[in-house]
Order: sequence, then structure tokens, then C-alpha cells
Amino acid sequence: MDEALTRLERCINAVRMWTPERFNYLNSSQYCIYLYYLANTIWCNERDPAVPTRLFCLNKALNAIDLFYEIEMPEVFFIGHSVGIVLAKATYGNHLVLYQNSTVGKNHGIAPVIGDGVVMYPNTAIIGRCHVASGTVLAQGTSIINHDTPGDCMAFNGDNGVPTFKPAKRAVLEDIFRLG
Repeated sequence: MDEALTRLERCINAVRMWTPERFNYLNSSQYCIYLYYLANTIWCNERDPAVPTRLFCLNKALNAIDLFYEIEMPEVFFIGHSVGIVLAKATYGNHLVLYQNSTVGKNHGIAPVIGDGVVMYPNTAIIGRCHVASGTVLAQGTSIINHDTPGDCMAFNGDNGVPTFKPAKRAVLEDIFRLG
């Protein structure tokens, strides 16, 4: 439990809206991340699925998130609202931001690679053979399916399933994390 709390503390200390050094178990986002870290830490240390599976199911029931304990999440990430988030075994960069109904999924067994500082606003998806480069912000309702992003951009739905990109106008991550 101490190892999981130490991992959680790194996240809490990095998020601007959270009081550093203070785990509030009544904050559903913090508790959601804690349950993941606890399940993942037990899994990594013991390789026995019994307790991690129960913690995964508890997190799913309480927070409506599908975040399996075998997934390697980054050291620092933020969940705005956990409801409807589904995360596949993919590669996740640090300072990931997830909001409700975000999906990261495989397509024909191929998982995306997500760089540092990616923001997934509500109802977004990253699926299949994609490299979502660092600093990509997915606008609400945007899907990136089997496409790469240039990074440091805003991504939007385009024509015929091909996303469009615009240069980032501001540093969204500075609103969410204590960087530096």
C-alpha cells in the first residue's frame, strides 16, 4: 500500500487543482487513480491476479473506468472525470489528461503510442496504429484512428475520417499540471 500511495502522491503533487501532499479519498478522481496504482503495484510485485482483479472491478463499479491493472500508465496523469473511460494496453506518455468517455483502443491487435502531454477532452478516441505525438490536444468528440499527429497541435475531426490539425494556441498543460 505504501508504494501505491507514493505513486499517487507524485500525481497529486503535480496537479494544480489538488492540494500537494494530501490524498482526498472523497475526491473520486484521486481515488480512481489510487485504486489503479494499488492494483498495478500489487500485480507488478506479486504477479497474482486475485487482488488486482478485485481492485480493477471495484474501480470499474465505483468510477465507471476500464483501466486494467496490467496497463502501464505514466508516472503523472490526470483524470478529470472517470465515467466511461476505456484504456487498452498501449504506450502512454507522461502528463496524460483524460476526461469522460475517452477511449484508447487497439485495432486488429495494434495499439497506439501516445506521447507526453496529450490531452483527451470528452468523447475522444485514439485507436489502432497511431502515434499521437507530444503536445497533441484532441478537441471534444475527435477520433484519431490509424493516423499520426504532428504534435504541439489541436486535433479535430476532418473529412472522411482523416483528422485535421491546427497549431496549439496555448499551453493547456500549464492549466492542469505544476510543470518544471
